[in-house]
Amino acid sequence: MQTIDALICPRWTIRVEPQVVAEEGLALAVDDGRIVAVVPVAEAERRFAPAARHDRPEHVLLPGLVNAHTHAAMALLRGIADDLPLEEWLHGKIWPAESKWLSPEFVADGTRLAVAEMLAGGITCFSDMYYYPDVVGEVAVETGIRAVLGMIALDAPTVWAANAEEYLRKGLEVYDRFRSEPRLTAVFAPHAPYTVTDATLTRIRRLADELDVPIHTHLHETAAEIATAVAKTGRRPLARLDALGLVTPALIGVHATQLEPAEIELLATAGASVVHCPRSNLKLASGVCPVVALRRAGVNVALGTDGAASNNRLDLWAELQTAALLAKQTTGDATALPPAEALAMATINGARALNLADEIGSLVSGKAADLICVDLSGLEHQPLLDPLSQLVYAASRHDVTDVWVAGEHLIARREFVRLEVPPIAAAAQRWRERLSSVPG
Repeated sequence: MQTIDALICPRWTIRVEPQVVAEEGLALAVDDGRIVAVVPVAEAERRFAPAARHDRPEHVLLPGLVNAHTHAAMALLRGIADDLPLEEWLHGKIWPAESKWLSPEFVADGTRLAVAEMLAGGITCFSDMYYYPDVVGEVAVETGIRAVLGMIALDAPTVWAANAEEYLRKGLEVYDRFRSEPRLTAVFAPHAPYTVTDATLTRIRRLADELDVPIHTHLHETAAEIATAVAKTGRRPLARLDALGLVTPALIGVHATQLEPAEIELLATAGASVVHCPRSNLKLASGVCPVVALRRAGVNVALGTDGAASNNRLDLWAELQTAALLAKQTTGDATALPPAEALAMATINGARALNLADEIGSLVSGKAADLICVDLSGLEHQPLLDPLSQLVYAASRHDVTDVWVAGEHLIARREFVRLEVPPIAAAAQRWRERLSSVPG
């Protein structure tokens, strides 16, 4: 028998690849942080001698969820500026608060808070776009989560950098510093077309080509953004990016609520990805991403929470359910986004967008063991006629019982293994007292 680290035996397994279906009677073998096999339980018991066995008789085992867009440290700004349109929210509330409080301490405390929330809800990988990505990387290593560090870039000064040259220099330093960390990767993260010049975008495109990393940017988020761009440049933002050579398979366009049919076709032809953040878009009244049209055109669509300042929760189950229901409502088609497609958006599609599909996003031998177990034994899940449907339409983050990242058991039966919650909560309380002084 082969000695392995762990054998996980759930009632149902959703491998995602080659298809998103719930299969009974399978066991998943893990060794040295990777998936060794997904086979019937009887076969697993014959082949493997695990150091630990995890029987989860009322659970679904599936890949960890991938949060393809967030601003983790903004968890500390949760609730600071509710019920405002994006422009007023950003310019009138968020940027002034960041100008006053943003620091390495803020980012460290906020990222720890966000990571705890995400792990507890089954998010095993997040793609971040925020300042001090070096601090985000440190917290990710400390907590064990998988992270994609955004090499943020703007052409305006902040406490992180004075100009585009400094943003890019510091971003490349972050890339070099963490490139040997197996759970960390990086992306270029120009904030948005309206905050980054052509010269900076062109340089980012060249660097991204050299390093073979994606380019992650807010894109076509609001109608006002489009109107302003057309008034200033005579072009819509996506057309500008295309002219600069950025519309490629490396492009990750976040939000994309304002797309014309020709733009959807452009994204599809280019092989670009879109990240749908439905709850944030709804809360800010920014518009609705045309997910069904994008998917039918062949565009890879992933899911993100955005930051807690514009969403109030880092909960990919809520995004999953909202995306599925919103697609039906906006198209008038109850079949528009079925559970299998929705779950793919929260797993393998996010991995594809982040250039991590060979590593995570599905339960395939050889991939990293980024896994979660979801308990469907509660009364609210009975009678359990279709576990896949139940996951998408009824399950919540509170049903997540176990989380592994690279084979490490980070949450075991709803208890954190690495993280200590009291210090994280105490830090959040200290920030509440400071932030309450921000003028309303």
